[in-house]
Amino acid sequence: MRYRELGRSGLSVSEIGYGAWGIGESSWVGATRDESVRALNRAIDLGVNFIDTARGYGESERIVGQVVRERSGDEVLVATKVPPGNGVWPAKDGIDPADAFPGEHIRTSLETSLRASGLDHFDVFQFHVWNDEWVGRGDWLETVAALKQEGKIRLFGVSVNDHLPDSALALVRSGVVDSVQVIYNVFDQAPAEALLPACQEHGVGVIVRVALDEGGLTGRITAGTTFPEGDWRNRYFRDDRPAEVERRVAAIVADLGIEQDAIAEHALRFVLSHPAVSTVIPGMRSVRNVERNTALSDGNPLTAGQLAVLAGHRWQRDFYA
Repeated sequence: MRYRELGRSGLSVSEIGYGAWGIGESSWVGATRDESVRALNRAIDLGVNFIDTARGYGESERIVGQVVRERSGDEVLVATKVPPGNGVWPAKDGIDPADAFPGEHIRTSLETSLRASGLDHFDVFQFHVWNDEWVGRGDWLETVAALKQEGKIRLFGVSVNDHLPDSALALVRSGVVDSVQVIYNVFDQAPAEALLPACQEHGVGVIVRVALDEGGLTGRITAGTTFPEGDWRNRYFRDDRPAEVERRVAAIVADLGIEQDAIAEHALRFVLSHPAVSTVIPGMRSVRNVERNTALSDGNPLTAGQLAVLAGHRWQRDFYA
């Protein structure tokens, strides 16, 4: 496993991290606690030292906390998130920060997460939504500073609104945030235009989520793909999107001259090729997924030609229609 600095924080994180939304039994139908525990332990065995969870991920914080406490000698870093107090996702313009992230709500959510996980602190504490209108307003920054001083959190970050990377540019430039978590993949390359360069300039760590487009860049989504009732991917891959994903993946495979089962590897290497990226956190619900993804941390980057091919497969989609 190879490691990278998380911005200017002084923390070194595995370039393959662990996205823990899908573990336990939450919005991803089929996950089980036992397999989640096995997958987490295998990831740590293979050098993963960064796990991302959230208050809103069902039993995820509890499972992650159990494993990390049992592996206390491995120095695993854990990030979690506080949901907006007003329940509005994503953060819209015109919302007062006192409604979304008042200090009392931030502190209460953190204490709940600490109790659930059994941990005494979190290494990265993130707001689960963000709007740049909140920079310089409200008592959230004062609360974050106090929690750092108390030793309950080490770093402060935000999870940037889905597919809206520029919504955190002012925050990054303000110098008060340690990390941002953002969607960045072969299809959604918008963060590379402004957000990632800004993070490099201001020393802000970058945590990449959805690097495999929720499964779209694995080669396993086809026109006939269906998901169990209650699985959130029924919304993500709605209407004719599975067929379009299949077509676009086939085009990538053809242009790169690779086998279809190699698409996930190339998609992850594409994300890791950007110098601003600190870690990528694919969801890994099985030991098999852990072993396949961590094997990519081998220091073998894509060629300039391969990166150019993938850059040509950007796909602009309307996720809010």
